Amino acid sequence: MTARAALADTGGVMEQVILAVVIAVIALAAVSGLVIGSRKKKRLPPAPPSSPSVTAPPAEPHVGEEAEPTLEEPRRTIEEVDLPVTEAPPAPTVPAQPEAPAIEVPEPTAGRLVRLRARLARSQTTLGKGLLTLLSREHLDEETWEEIEDTLLTADVGVAPTQELVERLRERVRVLGTRSPEELRGLLRAELLQLIGTEADRTVHTESGVGVNGEEKPGVVMVVGVNGTGKTTTTGKLARVLVADGKSVVLGAADTFRAAAADQLQTWGERVGARTVRGPEGGDPASVAFDAVKEGIAEGADVVLVDTAGRLHTKTGLMDELGKVKRVVEKHGAVDEVLLVLDATTGQNGLVQARVFAEVVDITGIVLTKLDGTAKGGIVVAVQRELGVPVKLVGLGEGADDLAPFEPEAFVDALIGD
Repeated sequence: MTARAALADTGGVMEQVILAVVIAVIALAAVSGLVIGSRKKKRLPPAPPSSPSVTAPPAEPHVGEEAEPTLEEPRRTIEEVDLPVTEAPPAPTVPAQPEAPAIEVPEPTAGRLVRLRARLARSQTTLGKGLLTLLSREHLDEETWEEIEDTLLTADVGVAPTQELVERLRERVRVLGTRSPEELRGLLRAELLQLIGTEADRTVHTESGVGVNGEEKPGVVMVVGVNGTGKTTTTGKLARVLVADGKSVVLGAADTFRAAAADQLQTWGERVGARTVRGPEGGDPASVAFDAVKEGIAEGADVVLVDTAGRLHTKTGLMDELGKVKRVVEKHGAVDEVLLVLDATTGQNGLVQARVFAEVVDITGIVLTKLDGTAKGGIVVAVQRELGVPVKLVGLGEGADDLAPFEPEAFVDALIGD
């Protein structure tokens, strides 16, 4: 092979290679164009759907175009303009506090029995006016004197006091001779006063004293009695009597066995501003009484009233516990008063209770309740004779201020009338 022929073959091969490269480039360019074209089509946003309700925004004005004239509207004065109403924010809700009970001012005790005289007189006509009617007879024979005796016994005066009174009346009538109504009334009044007694000390002793440790001790009053006599109510009313006399009082709810006794006493105390010391229901009464006196000493109170449980006089164990209460209280100092509350309507049955209580604790005074009802006025005489202690207070109704210091003169005047 010659050089020319070899060169010619080489040139043909190169042309074929170049041609193949050109074809490949063209093919590659075509493929690239197709890919780029498809990508550009995908990036175009979709055409908005044609809807008759969608309106195109107004064209913006161009430079040189005149603006449309502004329409003149009628202007309102400031009075015609309604300003927006601003509502005040609601006030914060404050929880309601329970109101403290109002402190009452008890009725003065001076002359209280006189003011209650009419209430007492309505229920005592059998004794006073009955005696006057009998004594006014022209001839006082034995039958009349027996009727006088029966009248006194029916009024619960008692056998021995009745016999004494009849004997004195017989003697006075014999000496007096002629008897006018005024003379008879004066005679009967004098004899009844002598029978009841005017010399006894009927003061409820509540003076402060000296305790066992030398400290000043308030006056201590124990209130005892059988259930149903009005003992707790009497204790509350006695607190009112003492407050009316200007004394500060602490109440001891030592009746821990009767349901709601402490609540009842506390209600009475709150009405006059007296604090009540109480313990758990069914707790030790002596402990409550001891704490009440202790609190009275700490507060500098004038008087401590201790309401004890209403002991049934037939239950020896309970009566012994009443004696324990008194002994425990005396660890602070002496007890100034032990008041026995008796229901005046029970008559002679109340004397049985009085005897048993007197054996357990030293009774210093008597409180007769319900004397305005069906009670017989003679029980005042009988109970004093039985115990040898005076009646110091009488209950003449259900009102808060119906407990009155006993005054023999006012009592007898109510019995015999005007």
